[in-house]
Amino acid sequence: MKTLRLLTALALGGGLVLAGDYWHSNGAGWLAEADISSAAAAAEPTPLYYRDPDGAPLWSAGPKKDDRGRDYLPVYDEAGAAVAPAPPKAASPRKILYYRNPMGLPDTSPVPKKDPMGMDYVAVYEGDDADDGTVKLSPGKIQRAGVKSEPVTRRSIRVSVKAPGTIQLDERRVSVIAMRAESFVQKVADVTTGTRVKAGQPLMEIYSSAVASAAAEYLATITSRTVGGVEMYGRGSRQRLVNLDVPESVIAEMDKTHTAPVAIRWSAPRDGVVLERNAIEGMRANPGDVLFRIADTSVVWALVDVAERDLGNIAVGQSVAVRARSFPGRTFSGTIAVVYPQVNRDTRTVRIRIELANPDAVLLPDMYVDADIDTADAAPVLAIQDSAVLDTGSRQAVLVDRGEGRFEPREVKLGRRGGGYVEVRHGLADGEAVVTSANFLIDAESNLKAALKGFGEAASQASDAGPGNATGDHK
Repeated sequence: MKTLRLLTALALGGGLVLAGDYWHSNGAGWLAEADISSAAAAAEPTPLYYRDPDGAPLWSAGPKKDDRGRDYLPVYDEAGAAVAPAPPKAASPRKILYYRNPMGLPDTSPVPKKDPMGMDYVAVYEGDDADDGTVKLSPGKIQRAGVKSEPVTRRSIRVSVKAPGTIQLDERRVSVIAMRAESFVQKVADVTTGTRVKAGQPLMEIYSSAVASAAAEYLATITSRTVGGVEMYGRGSRQRLVNLDVPESVIAEMDKTHTAPVAIRWSAPRDGVVLERNAIEGMRANPGDVLFRIADTSVVWALVDVAERDLGNIAVGQSVAVRARSFPGRTFSGTIAVVYPQVNRDTRTVRIRIELANPDAVLLPDMYVDADIDTADAAPVLAIQDSAVLDTGSRQAVLVDRGEGRFEPREVKLGRRGGGYVEVRHGLADGEAVVTSANFLIDAESNLKAALKGFGEAASQASDAGPGNATGDHK
């Protein structure tokens, strides 16, 4: 195209007429085609560099071929190309302060400039680097980044503490049948470990000489009530039977029949499950030997370990939803009864006790469960979304949307978290809008502008100091 413009200019200026392979001049002589080609070549601009023909990020300072034998494409300086002059642009109402590197490098220029890749430096206008602590973004950049804001509102923070645990028996609902005197087991009922029994159901019959002697003595007192002082003596003999743990039903039968049984029938003291059976027919039982252990499983405990960091949200009386891994989809309701006053030094957890109703006895001892403790507070508090917080570990901040593309970083003090929201205890007011999406991009833009501004100030100070002050005076 540029060669064609040159030839057109030559033709108009010298009155040239194209004839065959030569240009004919009106009395000015002949110009050979080689001379015209030389003039056209001289008018061609010099390429800045050569790029890969496939658009790959590969460049060369001189002509080059790729691995497929194709020539690299030249890239020219568009500013030096002979093009028609563009219409003058209207003066910008905003003043350009400087130009920054388009790739974010700490490099600025007071005049328009291109980087080694041929990309134009980005203009920074007056007001974009305001010192009021805000970050200014253009509407297009806000739309491309997907910036979203949400007002600060009051809401109830629902904190759910989850903890694993196991089912244990209620210690207050376990009974043990043990002899208090030397005894012999004469008969054992058809009861085994795991059998469910009712209160008063016969378990075994035993013979004990100590029990037989106390029973005969008590029987003698209740049959001789006319003798003076027998009532007091009778109460003492009855108490002896009670001290030997003779069932109340046996003593009542003696009062009714006035007969002392040879073998005492022992029955279940409560409804429950037989956890342990050690009684065998004909065996000798010494004082203190446990023959039966029975537990009532209508109410059980869930012992769960709560992390130390969640201990402040736990209180006695809170409702708990317990889910057994053996029964997916089923929830058991309970309440916190006890918070144990000790922290496990190895796991940094605190054990709590949850009382659960177990009417159908499906919750068994040592069964794994998962507890979901609801620590919701009815009082509403200022809250924002979790995504709005920029947390560096040592400080937490949010970006307040001040409108017209301006965003203000502000440090905040946070409280409880739950349900995707976090409590704000200091730093924000009700109704202020905070950025909930793309806030990390705005934060990165703020850091970039701060770095560029600091770099520009340092370069300006070095320029004002002069080479002698910058490097020191040399004598």
